[in-house]
Amino acid sequence: MRVLVVDDDFMVARIHGRFVEQTDGFEVVGTARTGAEALEMVGTLEPDLLLLDVHLPDLSGLEVLEQLRGQGRDVAVVMVTAERGAAAVRAALHGGALQYLVKPFEYDALADRLRQVAATLGALTGEPDQAIIDRAFGTGRPGDVPAVLPKGLSAETADLVLEAARAAGEISASEAADVVGLSRVTARRYLEHFVDTGAAEVRLQYGGSGRPERRYRVAP
Repeated sequence: MRVLVVDDDFMVARIHGRFVEQTDGFEVVGTARTGAEALEMVGTLEPDLLLLDVHLPDLSGLEVLEQLRGQGRDVAVVMVTAERGAAAVRAALHGGALQYLVKPFEYDALADRLRQVAATLGALTGEPDQAIIDRAFGTGRPGDVPAVLPKGLSAETADLVLEAARAAGEISASEAADVVGLSRVTARRYLEHFVDTGAAEVRLQYGGSGRPERRYRVAP
C-alpha cells in the first residue's frame, strides 16, 4: 500500500515513515507538514493510506478527514496523534478513519494496524459475507479472539493469525508466519495461546525423521 505521512514534526514524520517502510507491503510516497499540503498531495499522489496527525499548523487532521470525504475521496486513514480526547476519537470514527493510534508508540503497534487495514480492505471485494463485514466494522463472532492476551501479543495481530488459520482450515506456525508477516516463534505464541484458551485445537503430524509438526485449526 502507498502511504502518505502527515505530521508537522519532521522527526516524528521521519520515524513513522521508517516504520512504514519496515512493514512488508507498504511504502511511503510522500510526507506532508500541513493540512493543505496533505489535501494537495492526496490529489497528486493518490495514496492508498494516510497516517494523519490531528494537530497540524493550519487545518486539523479531523478537518482534513472531513474535506477528503466531502470531495468523495475514499483513501484509507489511520489517525496517528497525541490527542486522546473522546470528541476527537468520535470525530475520527464519524469521518471514516479505520484506526486511531495514540503517540508515542513502538513499531509493532503501528505495524499491527497497518496489517489490519490491509487485511480489512483486501477482504472487502465482491460481495463479502457477514463475518467479513463484521470484522471490517470491528465486531465479529464472540470468542474470535480471546479478550485478554498475554503481554507482547496484540488483538489486531491475533485476529489476523486466527483468520489465517480459519481460512487455511489447518495451519502450522511457519505457514501462519508467512501469511501474516511474523516470525515463526511469534506466530506460534499466538497459536498456542488460542489452544490454551480453547479458541483453537492442535494435532501432531508425524513425518519422516525429526520432531512432529504441530498443526492448528480453529475450534468449532
